[in-house]
Amino acid sequence: MMRTHTCGELTEKDEGKQVALCGWNHSIRDHGGIIFGDLRDRYGVTQIVFDPSKSSNVHKMAESLRREDVICVKGVVRKRDDDTVNENIPTGRIEVVAEELSILSRSKTPPMEIDERLQVNDDIRMRYRYIDLRRPNMKEHIIFRHKAAQAVRSYLSDAGFIEIETPMLVKSTPEGARDYVVPSRVNPGKFYALPQSPQLYKQILMVSGFDRYFQLARCFRDEDLRADRQPEHTQIDIEMSFAEPDDVFNVIEGLISDMIKKVSGVEIASPFPRITYKEAMEKYCIDKPDIRYDLFITDVTEIVKKSDFSVFTSVIEKGGAVKCINPGRDFGRSELDGYIEYVKSIGGLGMAWMKVTESGLESNIVKYFSDDVQAELLSALRPKPGSVLLFIADKPKNACEYASKLRSKIAKDMQLYDEKELAFCWVTDFPLFERDEETEKLKPMHHMFSMPKKEDIPLLDTEPENVVCTQYDLVLNGVELGSGSVRIHDRKLQEKIISLIGYTKDEIDERFGFLLEAFEYGAPPHAGIAIGFDRLVALLLGFNDIREVIAFPKNKAAQCPMDGSPGRVTPKQLKELNIKIDET
Repeated sequence: MMRTHTCGELTEKDEGKQVALCGWNHSIRDHGGIIFGDLRDRYGVTQIVFDPSKSSNVHKMAESLRREDVICVKGVVRKRDDDTVNENIPTGRIEVVAEELSILSRSKTPPMEIDERLQVNDDIRMRYRYIDLRRPNMKEHIIFRHKAAQAVRSYLSDAGFIEIETPMLVKSTPEGARDYVVPSRVNPGKFYALPQSPQLYKQILMVSGFDRYFQLARCFRDEDLRADRQPEHTQIDIEMSFAEPDDVFNVIEGLISDMIKKVSGVEIASPFPRITYKEAMEKYCIDKPDIRYDLFITDVTEIVKKSDFSVFTSVIEKGGAVKCINPGRDFGRSELDGYIEYVKSIGGLGMAWMKVTESGLESNIVKYFSDDVQAELLSALRPKPGSVLLFIADKPKNACEYASKLRSKIAKDMQLYDEKELAFCWVTDFPLFERDEETEKLKPMHHMFSMPKKEDIPLLDTEPENVVCTQYDLVLNGVELGSGSVRIHDRKLQEKIISLIGYTKDEIDERFGFLLEAFEYGAPPHAGIAIGFDRLVALLLGFNDIREVIAFPKNKAAQCPMDGSPGRVTPKQLKELNIKIDET
């Protein structure tokens, strides 16, 4: 090795040692003829002293050093003077007096400072990711991710799970997003897909007798990007045979608690609270509720439809709903106007309000509400005098979306929760199907492999939209971390559910035939879950943007500014793949 130590390990105990250090020249300072430099590697920083009285040649070479030059220094460790000690770093009590200096690689002036305290444009960070990753905070993010992955593997291996890799070139099957497709040169006109998840393969593994499987699986989805999405992401993928939801919950709660304790030193209480989908939608208007605060939403549609307020009644007549939030305090007019504009900014029609006083409700719309209707509102909401009621009216789905987002904004503005708190919960008992708003056809709410509740299976023939399934989601602070379910393991039942969403017998055989055939050779009941690993690590570090914990992410256009992907391929490659491009 060219180095005897790293730049983060030398202490006073090493005084007098002859050492060799390698790294990047972080900074250089000339103090009256003696040059001081900070040498940095991923382990830390060590101060180097270039003293002309020790070696004039080394000192002269040091004069030419620039930031981010890669160098090797050989010298002797000595204690720093008391007035120069830096208690902020582990090596702050020593320095190395250079006797030899080798410049291993020169650096151009870097486009950004290697300092997390300075804000850097995201485009620059993505273009020069290899420099961005040198910054101490990014280095810590990647190391944190590594430790989290090691903790996951250790816990699941100790629990009897086997890590098995599934294919990256698979058959295209519908799983909710567009596939990334890969043309096959040796099979002209045919394509592989990159897996959106290992769903079918992990079910095949259950049929194969590997009753406890896991994988840190790479998944690919061609969808519009946002802060918590990337074209490729990693999930903790788990499947168990002869398992029920409680078995999955116990494994995941143990895994999450163990991992967080190992990487963050934080104790997580379990079991996690469990909330049904119906309860979540009634109280929070969203299926991934943030339970750190008790700011609930109430549906007042049946009450306010008796009013003369046309804004509400016209929405209700068209099948809409009215939701109400009671923050438990009053807002000034400028605050109310701000919330009205916020609802409009996210697509809503606006927001109505009423103030609660000792004598009743007050606002410019109260006159449209009879005393009886006002009394019903007060009875249902039980607001305290000195508070305000906020109303949102729209199509049911929209009203829920805007009310839940308004709830989140109010909670943040009122500082109703601790930013560092980790509040996990399970949401259970989802509908198996939902109606497509445009076509009115059935589609899976999550996916088509979730086992219906036993008592709801007869409804598949009569009221499929009312079938509840064994789907469960893991939620952290209002963010969906993962989804899972008890799977269907019976061919006829699986075929029936796939057919209900519009696939013909031939299409079912073409797309899912290999899974259905496997079910005919002794398929055990099984259940599983997939947890977004990038998302979990990001949230534990306090980020919503998963790019902060991925070494080489894509930007919002699904491009990598560093390597220029996606890029064009040569005409020869296209010809080999039997592909012609139409750019008209």
